[in-house]
Amino acid sequence: MLDTMKEDQQFYWKQWLEKKDPDAADFLIKCYEPLVQFHVRRIGVGLPKTVSRDELMSYGFMGLYDALVKFDAKRELKFDTYASFRIRGAILDGLRRDDPVPRTLREKSKKIDAVVERLEQKYRRNVTIEEIAKEMGSSVEEVEAIITDSFLGNMISIDDEFSSSDRHDQIAHLIEDKQTEKPEQKLIKEEMIAALSEQLATLNEKEQLVVSLFYFEELTLTEIGKVLSVSTSRVSQIHSKALLKLKKVLEANMLFNEL
Repeated sequence: MLDTMKEDQQFYWKQWLEKKDPDAADFLIKCYEPLVQFHVRRIGVGLPKTVSRDELMSYGFMGLYDALVKFDAKRELKFDTYASFRIRGAILDGLRRDDPVPRTLREKSKKIDAVVERLEQKYRRNVTIEEIAKEMGSSVEEVEAIITDSFLGNMISIDDEFSSSDRHDQIAHLIEDKQTEKPEQKLIKEEMIAALSEQLATLNEKEQLVVSLFYFEELTLTEIGKVLSVSTSRVSQIHSKALLKLKKVLEANMLFNEL
């Protein structure tokens, strides 16, 4: 079995080197795919989770193909060794090219990480920005700016899973929806409506009618006066008296919720 695979590999190498046969290239890329996987695993260990493995594999395959194109079989150099340089270089180049954080900022961020680790080992606790700045010989503002800019460069997808969640929730599920009413808000609203409904029932007939016409039918005080055959000022008095009664309910409800 191994001998057959070796013979096939030799055949396709010959096809590639002599004719640049695309089928031969496809076969050789599949043969050396484990080499790409090896370098992806090795480089991926030190990278944040926001960098996808598929992305690294894509860079690696570009490096492998580049190695196939530029490989000189006449030189005394094994293809595995030559391809390793190309694959690793392509992955690192791809990461640098797509990195939203400038290289200088990334280096400064790494220095801060190293200082934080050293100080935490020394003091056996979380360290402050002031302590980090003093250790680095920088200002607090400069350290804060570097940390903030570094955070902005670490983009994540809302479809990713939240690593600290035992239920494997997606990050999207943990983002607050400002448009959705919270359960406690809904409960408070329902309690207030119930309290207002009870208080509305205690208003006399004219007060209920004024409130209904003004707030539900959206009539003006003058129009309500015509309906009730009273003056606008009288409607205003009835309206104010009704609101005063309802206001007591609202204030009592708000006070209750603050306790």
